[in-house]
Amino acid sequence: MVDHYLYLDETGTLDFEGRPGEEYFGVGTAHFEGDHRDAIWEGHQLRVGLEAKGIKLPKGLHAKNDSHPTRGDVYATIAAQQVRFDATLLKKSAAYANVRAAGKVRLYKMAIWLHLKYVIPRVSATGDRIFVIAGHLQTSGHRDAIRHAVDDVCQQNAFDRTVVPCIWEAQSSWGIQAADYALWRIQRIAEGKTVPAYTDVIQGQITSIFRPWGS
Repeated sequence: MVDHYLYLDETGTLDFEGRPGEEYFGVGTAHFEGDHRDAIWEGHQLRVGLEAKGIKLPKGLHAKNDSHPTRGDVYATIAAQQVRFDATLLKKSAAYANVRAAGKVRLYKMAIWLHLKYVIPRVSATGDRIFVIAGHLQTSGHRDAIRHAVDDVCQQNAFDRTVVPCIWEAQSSWGIQAADYALWRIQRIAEGKTVPAYTDVIQGQITSIFRPWGS
């Protein structure tokens, strides 16, 4: 039996508007296999090292908000680690009528269901144990529903292996922050936006980008 760690984060606005520049809602994972304490330590050292330079990070690292120099340091750290990234992007304007009618939580659940259904068989084997460590979705009034959605999707994927759902604050987890950084690059490219050259160092670690509702 092998332990796998899928750190999951979301990208895009959780709605059905599909405005220019916000056409997709998606989720992505950073996958570490087995003991990855060195990667976690490196992320911790990066964060305290940035604090030593006067960069305050009380809520951790977040690609959307961090400065260019900080982003460059984070991408360089990620590039040196043994991590696999996968993403699933849903084109909101193509959402099925029943998903729209069911609301935002259904869109989130659909994204993680499609994503984990694709990724779990590709990173693990029968009998393995998979920890799905999802960042809290910052959507008012939906936290309990989101937790139930994550629990349910994990249970659906546990037919021949153990899948353990964990929902954590993103700032507590280097893995979730790494997933956020990968998704920032993936989302910007999908939306036709430019990406800084310093993000190129992780391109080889991005294994799949699944767009089941088109691009």
